[in-house]
Amino acid sequence: MRHHLSAFLGSIKPGNLAAVLAVWCMVLFYVLFQGGKTAMMLFSMVSLLAVYLIGFSLGGVNRVKAARTVSAGGSEGGLLHAGEQVHVRMQVTIPGLLPMPYLVIREVLQRHNGDSWSFEDSMIPSMRGSGELTFQTPGLERGRYTFLKTECISEDIFGLMEHRGGFEVNTEFRVLPRTVYIPNWQRNLRSVRLGGAQTTTTPARRETTQINGVRDYVYGDRISRIHWNATAKTGSWKSKEFEHESYPQTMLVLNCSEKGFRNAQHFETAVSAAASLLEYGSKEDAGIGLFTTGKIPHLFPPSTFQGERMAMIQHLVDVHADRKESLQSSLDRVGRELPKGALFLIVTPTADDDIVQTIRWAENRGMNPCLLKIDGGDSATESKDFTSYLQSRGVMSFTASSLEELPFVLGGGLR
Repeated sequence: MRHHLSAFLGSIKPGNLAAVLAVWCMVLFYVLFQGGKTAMMLFSMVSLLAVYLIGFSLGGVNRVKAARTVSAGGSEGGLLHAGEQVHVRMQVTIPGLLPMPYLVIREVLQRHNGDSWSFEDSMIPSMRGSGELTFQTPGLERGRYTFLKTECISEDIFGLMEHRGGFEVNTEFRVLPRTVYIPNWQRNLRSVRLGGAQTTTTPARRETTQINGVRDYVYGDRISRIHWNATAKTGSWKSKEFEHESYPQTMLVLNCSEKGFRNAQHFETAVSAAASLLEYGSKEDAGIGLFTTGKIPHLFPPSTFQGERMAMIQHLVDVHADRKESLQSSLDRVGRELPKGALFLIVTPTADDDIVQTIRWAENRGMNPCLLKIDGGDSATESKDFTSYLQSRGVMSFTASSLEELPFVLGGGLR
């Protein structure tokens, strides 16, 4: 009772409480000194009203219970990507026997960098004190989000007092980087280092002689491909399915330089490009790894497992452009853990001497460097030495100014 009384005193304004007590005292004095039926009737009405106000506060906004769920596109548990709106559904239960005319709920959504959004809406509880509130956020950027303490505001049915309370429902979610579908990636691997001849990996991987199963016959299959035993058993034409040659391992290196990106959107495009390439690797079942060169570098070795791939994309939620040292200094820390012969793709906003040194560093360690430059609209950052170096060494490079250009660029539309 002492807890509920303190909650009641804290949920109403001191002026309103003083006004109720003052009126009740005046009516009490009126009964004591005047007496009569009118005074007793007035005292009874005021006492009942005071009891109602106290009972309303004890069973109202201070004891609200709620459950909150978030979803993307109307499906709970789905992955949230940058730019999508988050649908929030809150089920509210208000204990107590006294009716509540309305309930105003104020929500505060906070991002990991301190940015916050406030949402306010009202609902009319049922006679049993339950209700549901739904709303959606604006398009959210990449990051970690959490809901702060929820504030509740209500009044009694006479509108005499405003009561305030709050509750906390621990709800956290992550918004993954924005991605784009990449249908094809033309990758050139040098068979001879230091500017030798080049061989281009075709979009369709060559088949080996190892049988991997049986599939339905497709018009145009050679006679030597027909699986005669399966055809005889099933009564329909069947063909042999062969294993494909595996793609070479790929290491994505995200250049998180503090000075390289023109603005926050420029960096988000680079992060989204890296996430899109990870999804492409998952689609092609290719071994792909990730190295982010931020203030605290993090390395994920190449892997074909979906769990490892998702861990890489989840890591991209927390990366920032906060590296002050050179790119080569970050790579020196993990140089021994990088696989030799892998495709070494650098996702970078700049094309300068630091990138030239990094390409030489990768070549000296037996890797095949490749470059994806995220153009921020400043062509002056690309030096002549860099352009001539790429041409002389036969290093493949791509340039994209937006995420939407990435599939066209990687597919061979632009060079």
